Amino acid sequence: MKAVRFSRFGGPEVLEIVDLPDPRPGAGEIRIKVCAAGVNASDWKKRQGLMDRELPQTLGHEAAGLVDGIGDGVSGVTVGDRVFGASPYGAAQAESAVLSHWAPIPDALDCARASAIPAAAETAARSLDQLGVRAGSSVLVNGASGSVGSAAVQLAVERGARVIGTGSPGTHDALRSLGAEPVAYGDGMPDRVRAIAPSGVDFALDVAGSGVLPQLVGLVGTSEHVITVADFRGAQRTGVRFSRGDTGRATYALAQVARMAEAGRFSVQVGRTFPLTEVSQAHRVGEAGTVRGKLVLLVG
Repeated sequence: MKAVRFSRFGGPEVLEIVDLPDPRPGAGEIRIKVCAAGVNASDWKKRQGLMDRELPQTLGHEAAGLVDGIGDGVSGVTVGDRVFGASPYGAAQAESAVLSHWAPIPDALDCARASAIPAAAETAARSLDQLGVRAGSSVLVNGASGSVGSAAVQLAVERGARVIGTGSPGTHDALRSLGAEPVAYGDGMPDRVRAIAPSGVDFALDVAGSGVLPQLVGLVGTSEHVITVADFRGAQRTGVRFSRGDTGRATYALAQVARMAEAGRFSVQVGRTFPLTEVSQAHRVGEAGTVRGKLVLLVG
């Protein structure tokens, strides 16, 4: 099969399309013929050597496609089913991928949008769980218009929470459509939040990593009710929790989001798609941060 791989750390030019053996699903796993795979910031961090240091490395933790292999102990899915899900092996940007967690692709979603869901939905649900967001809570999502932020908004609204989301003015209509009360980020953000929530908010989730953790702690009143998924150093300085997948993953979110999408209560924005062979360009665009919405590689 064709797959994305790099054998040295560096810029997007180190990415290659190589031939690798077809993977085999183990117990509790399935294999899919990939139609689309999501691109995430972790991909270029790995490519730069900022995360895993092993070489060579493959890339990709989320994909969508057609089931073409089923491991021992798996039920409820058959060959030919359309599914999206998460790969535990970091090799989903390929013609075939093994998934450890998956959900059926609802009719409301095409393959590209389905492939953009797993990482964002799991990260958002895990963070909301760790915060304890529930019906009647109020939560501020910093960076609400991005992939993880918009998933967090929709999942928090689904729980019955009041959601305030920061974003540029151009994103405010979209945030309202997701159920959030938008405020502009930047200087004066806490005052704008207090203008619509005079008593502050119960919880805050930072997915933007924009250096606002002290302001979020001030709005919430305690660092224990703030979580970041994007500012590790800031978390260390402020006592805010940094959410990691190794503390337990909210894989249930895949099926939940599938049900929400089918009912018209979850949307995902794909900013741009690229053929698998143009993965280097996808990295350049992603690192530039100029495209709103998820970047997706089209494979099949």
